[in-house]
Amino acid sequence: MKITRSKRSVLLLLLGMAVAASATRTLAQQEKSGGLVGNKPEALGFSSQRLERLHAAMEQEVSRKELAGVVTLLTRHGKVVEEKTYGKKDLASGAPMTRDTIFRIYSMTKPVTGVAMMILYEEGLWRPSDPIAKFIPEFAHLKVFKGVDENGRMILEDPVHPPTMHELMTHTAGFTYGFFGTSPVDKMYLEQQVLGSSSLQAMIDKLAKIPLLYQPGTRWVYSVAMDIQGSIVERLSGQTLPEFMEKRIFRPLAMKDTGFYVPQEKRGRFATLYGSDQNGYLVLNKGSHASPDDYATQPSLPMGGGGLVSTAEDYARFAQMLLNGGELNGVRILAPSTVQLMSANHLAPSLMTGEFSIGPMTMRPGLGWGYDCAVYTDPPTADDVVGKGTFFWVGAADTWFWVDPSNDLIFVGMTQRMIGPGQPDLEGMAHPLVYQALVNPRE
Repeated sequence: MKITRSKRSVLLLLLGMAVAASATRTLAQQEKSGGLVGNKPEALGFSSQRLERLHAAMEQEVSRKELAGVVTLLTRHGKVVEEKTYGKKDLASGAPMTRDTIFRIYSMTKPVTGVAMMILYEEGLWRPSDPIAKFIPEFAHLKVFKGVDENGRMILEDPVHPPTMHELMTHTAGFTYGFFGTSPVDKMYLEQQVLGSSSLQAMIDKLAKIPLLYQPGTRWVYSVAMDIQGSIVERLSGQTLPEFMEKRIFRPLAMKDTGFYVPQEKRGRFATLYGSDQNGYLVLNKGSHASPDDYATQPSLPMGGGGLVSTAEDYARFAQMLLNGGELNGVRILAPSTVQLMSANHLAPSLMTGEFSIGPMTMRPGLGWGYDCAVYTDPPTADDVVGKGTFFWVGAADTWFWVDPSNDLIFVGMTQRMIGPGQPDLEGMAHPLVYQALVNPRE
């Protein structure tokens, strides 16, 4: 049959309308489902059969009652390989874990605070070599703990050099947390209730009167450094930390369920927090969302080191922005060079000897620390299978993520079991289970 030019035009128009309608249906279905659209794992280099090993491991943790429930999200080349849910978000009610469940992400807040700091770095407001006291004058006269005398009194000395912003960003400035150590300085943190301060200013005022645990740059000690950064963000931007993150990070990246509290209309999606009894069995954690004041309002002390709540999908958007070199869906948060600076190792070899650690995370040959995140400089040397340059961190309730630029891959895992006896190392477990399934990395 001969097709005239006019008929051809009509056919092309109808075809275009059909394609557009199909795309509209797909977007509508995605929006209606509230989840991300998955792709066939094989198209992204993964074996569906081998991914079952990851599923079995997560299901086993739930069936053993090691965990109430889990959400995992794996992406490659900016596409979802799979998003899975396991178990319950609340055992008492039997409410199932869902993709839009909201979690306390604790220390996974740290990389977000790092991005906030790097935004201000790009604006020329601070440099790594700047002394911290340039932005927090209260720290101008900090002393350093040297030891105790025969009467048990602390011996103090002046810092060899004022702690710098570089050291603040890398946990090498001299601060600590208090509850991970037993030194007189750690005891002062607990006695002064540094993390229980009424505001960031009150926290700074307390820290200004407590000596540094060690000479700046000589040790790596997990610390309140990112909470201090939260105060610096406020001082440099003129906004509260929640306001700055919402305006400059969450809203541009469409992270609609990320913030420092869970509003009333979303409380039904908030996962219950569990902990461990003395025998390592799963129990309801004190202060779980069964308490009406648990993350119910904007806090007076927004913690840049551990105060955020989020979902797996929201955090994956944040991670994808970093993997893309600072941009997501046409929205640029950082320049590629800034992401490279943030995700590069900044620890000297003398601090990567295995002497310094937090939980299962040990700074060792091949694994160091960037600006507010850990980074693999040489995975085989560090006895891991991730790609070179992978950066990551975890949260106290066993949330975890990593960004692997070498394999163009992101993984996010979320559950809610606090640090304690019997807590599984899900991040360490997930690495081999994910990479053994990446059978065609050139795909």
